[in-house]
Amino acid sequence: MFEQAQNELSTLRDLMRFSVSRFAEAELFFGHGTDNAWDEAAYLLLHTLHLPIDRLEPFMDARLTSDERAAVLKIIGRRISERVPAAYLTNEAWLGDYRFYVDERVIVPRSHIAELLREQLSPWVDDPWAIGKILDLCTGSGCLAILAAQAFPEATVDAVDLSPDALAVARRNVDDYDLGARLQLIQSDAFAGLEGKTYDVIISNPPYVNAESMATLPEEYRCEPELALASGKDGLDFVRIILANAARHLNPEGVLIVEIGHNRDELEIAFPEITFTWLDTTAGDQFVFMLRREDLPTSA
Repeated sequence: MFEQAQNELSTLRDLMRFSVSRFAEAELFFGHGTDNAWDEAAYLLLHTLHLPIDRLEPFMDARLTSDERAAVLKIIGRRISERVPAAYLTNEAWLGDYRFYVDERVIVPRSHIAELLREQLSPWVDDPWAIGKILDLCTGSGCLAILAAQAFPEATVDAVDLSPDALAVARRNVDDYDLGARLQLIQSDAFAGLEGKTYDVIISNPPYVNAESMATLPEEYRCEPELALASGKDGLDFVRIILANAARHLNPEGVLIVEIGHNRDELEIAFPEITFTWLDTTAGDQFVFMLRREDLPTSA
């Protein structure tokens, strides 16, 4: 079929139709930057052809050279046969206007916290220029740490991860944004390597997939590091660590922002003594909570 496509299809429109049909036939799973076959195909084709990834329509009837067709069909074939997220095929992921290098050593960036950082955590942070120290716990590719450094121009950022592989990817992204003077990468098991350090803001997109969901993940998600996804039977193992330790690492009136996926009900049942503030994002108000230091149970 792909050999026939190489010989018979000529325009980007032809290859878009072919790609969407093949993706649907293969029953691929989406969710790493796109949520449907059309958007995924558009991204992969435009990236492969070195075209602006947000401008498909002007090029739809452009004819491709035989080499261009071969390159497009190769990446479409890999997406189907390898069942890996598109970001691993292109080694890039986007959060808004920010591009990050990614590979199989890190999960594909897709945090709701990125949206909140674009607004400088308003209204929970009154004066962005007064923020002096930020912690990004479970930094992975370093994407949220970089966005935090951009959002709070006077702040220094500690970006923490247990995985040395993840930190190697984060180093590449930190260097790409020339933030080495303000952003420190630290290998640590949660707060273990941060004794005595305190922050004005702590953000975290930690592992939060529960055991039942881990057992039924689509193949695309199984390509990501399990360490960055799995968090015990109810998905709250790492969040428990955060809630038990965050207070002593926050300055007075300091802000804790944590993404917890679909675990809101479980979290509120597990911690009935804490009044969580749930933050609005375009996906809803179920996924990210905010607490001040004084809200945490160990902050007396």
